[in-house]
Amino acid sequence: MNGAARKPARIQSVDPVWEAVRSGAAQVLDSEPALANLVLSNILNHDSFEEALAHRLAARLDHEDVSADMIRQALAETLRDNPDIGQAARVDLAATMERDPACHRAFEPLLYFKGYQAIQTHRFAHAMHKAGRRDFALYLQSRSSQVFQVDINPAVVMGRGIMLDHGTGLVIGETAVVGDNVSMLQNVTLGGTGKSDQDRHPKIGNGVLIGAGAKVLGNIKVGDCSRIGAGSVVLKEVPPRTTVAGVPAKVIGEAGCAQPALVMDQMVLVHDAS
Repeated sequence: MNGAARKPARIQSVDPVWEAVRSGAAQVLDSEPALANLVLSNILNHDSFEEALAHRLAARLDHEDVSADMIRQALAETLRDNPDIGQAARVDLAATMERDPACHRAFEPLLYFKGYQAIQTHRFAHAMHKAGRRDFALYLQSRSSQVFQVDINPAVVMGRGIMLDHGTGLVIGETAVVGDNVSMLQNVTLGGTGKSDQDRHPKIGNGVLIGAGAKVLGNIKVGDCSRIGAGSVVLKEVPPRTTVAGVPAKVIGEAGCAQPALVMDQMVLVHDAS
């Protein structure tokens, strides 16, 4: 050693999700030159996943009432105060990659999938609602409903690892709670009963799969790792690790696997019935 002090090694942050998103987007430049502006402006011209997320959502939600630039600024401010939004968005993206067989590249949910985009819009709206920006939160809810056909009240508490398959027609009411690693398909309703402003919406546990067109109504609990069959109307509590189906829904057997939300099997087989 020559006695000179060693410079500390520079530690670079590693963001595998962002690198996967950028890598896939870069390939589009070669395969589809007509989409160059799309992938450059929404992904490749940004320095972070969070920056790209805010830009893409603002572009989708743009309207003459509130411009994309104004929305982007509001989202950036919210991210600074709520960095966990970016982490939750990464977990949601990974969930979509894992559970949706139509998703083949990491950038696809961010760029194309309205179910994913609607969930991320809700995360921003929820943070704004908690911070007292109720009107901006309600505006985001309104635009999300118009653009994505997904209507989630800003007050709804949402876990991580949420996957909306298609998302069209999803409605979630004000006092609902959705746990971690939940999968919901199109036309699902988590609704209330009556006009009281008290706690009136469902509480969905972790690892739950809610099939297409299912309705869960009232302040009832849906237990962890349960499965709700497509088209069912659920009016009573659902025990953990069970399958319910029908109108009104009844317990027809076990859930069929440890975490139905990860398997995405909506089929209710005859031999499940009891």
